[in-house]
Amino acid sequence: MPLPVPSLDDRRFQNLVDDAKRLVQQRCPEWTDHNVSDPGVTLIEAFAYMTDQLLYRINRVPDRNYVKFLEMIGVRLFPSTPARADLTFWLSAPRPVDVVVPAGAAASTPRGESADSVVTFTTESELVIAATERLYVGSLRSDGTWHNHTEAIRLSRVSAFSAVPVAGEALLIGLSDPVPGCALSIKMDCDLEGVGVDPDHPPLAWDVYDGTAWLPAEVERDTTGGMNRTGEVVIHVPVGHQSAMLNNLRAGWIRARLLTPRPGQAFYSNSPSIARVDAAAVGGTVAGVQGEVVTEDTLGESDGVPGENYVARRSPILRTGEPVVVEVAEVAEGDGWHEWTEVSDFAQSGPEDRHFVLDATEGTVRLGPLVRNADGSTTQYGRVPDKGSVIRLKRYWTGGGRRGNVAARSVAVIRTTVPFVSRVENRRAASGGVDGETVEEAKIRGPVTLRTLGRAVTLEDYEHLAREAAPEAARVMAVAPERPEDAGGVRLLVVPTVPDEDGRLELSALAPPPAMLSAVADALSAKRSVGARVVVEPPLYQGVTVVAQLLAHAWMDTATIQSAATETLYRYLNALTGGPEGTGWPFGRAVHLGEIYALLQGVEGIRSVEDLRLFAADPTTGDRGTSVNKIDVDANALVYSYGHQVRVEV
Repeated sequence: MPLPVPSLDDRRFQNLVDDAKRLVQQRCPEWTDHNVSDPGVTLIEAFAYMTDQLLYRINRVPDRNYVKFLEMIGVRLFPSTPARADLTFWLSAPRPVDVVVPAGAAASTPRGESADSVVTFTTESELVIAATERLYVGSLRSDGTWHNHTEAIRLSRVSAFSAVPVAGEALLIGLSDPVPGCALSIKMDCDLEGVGVDPDHPPLAWDVYDGTAWLPAEVERDTTGGMNRTGEVVIHVPVGHQSAMLNNLRAGWIRARLLTPRPGQAFYSNSPSIARVDAAAVGGTVAGVQGEVVTEDTLGESDGVPGENYVARRSPILRTGEPVVVEVAEVAEGDGWHEWTEVSDFAQSGPEDRHFVLDATEGTVRLGPLVRNADGSTTQYGRVPDKGSVIRLKRYWTGGGRRGNVAARSVAVIRTTVPFVSRVENRRAASGGVDGETVEEAKIRGPVTLRTLGRAVTLEDYEHLAREAAPEAARVMAVAPERPEDAGGVRLLVVPTVPDEDGRLELSALAPPPAMLSAVADALSAKRSVGARVVVEPPLYQGVTVVAQLLAHAWMDTATIQSAATETLYRYLNALTGGPEGTGWPFGRAVHLGEIYALLQGVEGIRSVEDLRLFAADPTTGDRGTSVNKIDVDANALVYSYGHQVRVEV
């Protein structure tokens, strides 16, 4: 239980009015009309109202003292965390030379009703859309033999696979240059000979070779119907693609591989026939950060005194992994700019150390203070620039916040002109954006910070320090080992912030970025107890499928009821926003059939739940078990909604 906060003056409006009226009786007995209609009483109430507001401000002094105490122990507000999204830049047409999208290129969402509705993303690195062409065409048959079709395809049609195709066979295409991170267009002249398959769902996968292994490529579109008609296949090539030797030929290799058909999926009865294959890069994908880059931001000139503060032109300053550097052109030295290094505090800074402390939330740069010791002497912590020295921030990112978690294909406006680039898009929703910490949140964090003192001993310590290292994480959970032989180990489960549509989450998006896991692991490595073993990883996900048959009232629209019931299931069985408290499904909490009954019965318009079944599912393979009344969830696992099915009748 928290300690009660004292009220410095507990008088309120009515107390002040009553006290004033009693004083009127003592000081001015001839004034007998104390009704609210009297002008004098109106003045009393006006002054009582203003005094009440003043007392309210006075009673906030303990809160101010508490905040000042947090500052004394080094608690600083966490700045905003930027959302991240992969930006795909598309060319207006294939080019015979490389097209370079520079680092720092900006793209944004379209302008809405106000300028604040625009969310800008900036590329972190340079993107090279490499010029390439097709060099070789061949096929790898089921018996392991290689058939080179490069010359034959110029004269006639060739079979992509064996006469009777077998799963595992592949059509290989060699490119003159590798195209890592690019969107590759493959145009093929095909005949309707690969019969037997569904053109919309052919058992076909595209891969690229990185020199040691084949990497899966994402298919943007396929108008060939699984090589059954003339058309185009556009794939997104992973960044690991490079030139390599295959079958004594050096090229940037890609392949179309026949898959083992799934149950009920049709397979090729004949091999597709192709007469022409052309390839060219038509775009590329690069990582983007929600924010803008500010360079050479001049903060001002030094007065030559200790403890100076400077404010950046833009705030907050984002923590993107790139160090923030202050440059100082000192008058006395006159040899250009000198870089100063950011530190968390000046405790270890000597009088000649070029150090500064950054408040990223407010964008404030603070230089070292001069401290008077108990014996009257003074100690300078950190160097003081000469008077008249110019101080600037070399480069920093600004922006961030939850508003950056935009939906897929929301980023559509190119802010930086790049020759031959016609459009941009984010093929997947942006994620990871978190608003800056509030003062109330810092008040809760303060006592925990004081208790841990930067050391991880208990499970709560590990969770707190992990949140400090990765504030963009949506959830963090430390789990103790269950087996005696694992004593001394800690498993730290991290769940990233993921946007959802109607409560639906993508399983791939729930995997934390490697940079987030590395940041948490590095922070805990320096603060863990001696001998403790820490594993930072995502939690396991237990798939849950609900199959329900509902009866709705006769006047209700069944499609609306079905949509509402399905959304309710996805939102409740949700790792981030589900559970009984609406703060995310608790780790290790089982799913009971009875609570699903109650959940659906509460949906507006439902008359009764006629039939309800609960299935455990593997979200990676799609395998589903038998109907059960309860699904147990491991202590290091969360639930994942996998393909709920709802049928509504009247």
